[in-house]
Amino acid sequence: MKIYVGNLPWGIDDPQLEELFAEFGDVRSANVVMDRESGRSRGFGFVEMADDDGRSAIEALNEKEVKNRRLRVSQAKERSRDARPHRGR
Repeated sequence: MKIYVGNLPWGIDDPQLEELFAEFGDVRSANVVMDRESGRSRGFGFVEMADDDGRSAIEALNEKEVKNRRLRVSQAKERSRDARPHRGR
């Protein structure tokens, strides 16, 4: 299961995100999305876990306050590549 984690504290990194979810089961991956230009966190990320563990993590962590920020945790919605906005360069 792929999990969306929004409203992350700005200083959180991949290992800290993984640690947050690890108490609910095996974390396959944990990635904080970074801005390409500035290299800073965009305030959200994704975690991959087994379905049962993921559901437990979502239930426990959604609306949980971490470093003065209330997390938004839900199952990630798959998005087709066509749905991405085109950025002309």
